[in-house]
Amino acid sequence: MKQQVAILISGTGSNASRLMSYFKENEHINICGLLSSKENASLSSVCAEYSIPFVHLTPTDAAENYITKCKQWGANWIVLAGFLKKIPVPFIAAFPDRILNIHPSLLPNYGGKGMYGHYVHQAVAKAQEAFSGISIHLVNEEFDKGKLLFQHAVALPKGIDAEGIEKEVRALEAIHFAADLETYILSITE
Repeated sequence: MKQQVAILISGTGSNASRLMSYFKENEHINICGLLSSKENASLSSVCAEYSIPFVHLTPTDAAENYITKCKQWGANWIVLAGFLKKIPVPFIAAFPDRILNIHPSLLPNYGGKGMYGHYVHQAVAKAQEAFSGISIHLVNEEFDKGKLLFQHAVALPKGIDAEGIEKEVRALEAIHFAADLETYILSITE
């Protein structure tokens, strides 16, 4: 049986676009829908090209609305690809150990409330870290505290700024995110 993945986003959806492309003709995993907490006409168009439902739910929509939509699509996995809202306990309970997130740092460093996107890269640059990277983890009730599944690091040149770090981290996301999701989901389901 094909595993059904719903993607949740809050930003531009660059990772979501890559996931849709990667899993387009995958025989084991299907992207069954995309929920966005912000309006996103360009990603909605990309979803239409792949025949994947796109729904914009406002930040004030209750967790039940997200759960209902994901269940309507038959989702048995949830992937957060730049989703910036805290996942409520009822949502976690509806998909136990089936919600995965990508974070733009080497957790546990630079995780937690308010640590997302550019804020992470600014903190890494300010600390003059020698490495940064990505972490893919299960989601629990606390920001960025779920079980770590994968980490990929990149060495940072001395004096690199936040924008440079972001480019390095985005390159890791493009290389590893979809493949790591596939590896993990298939390790659990086969």
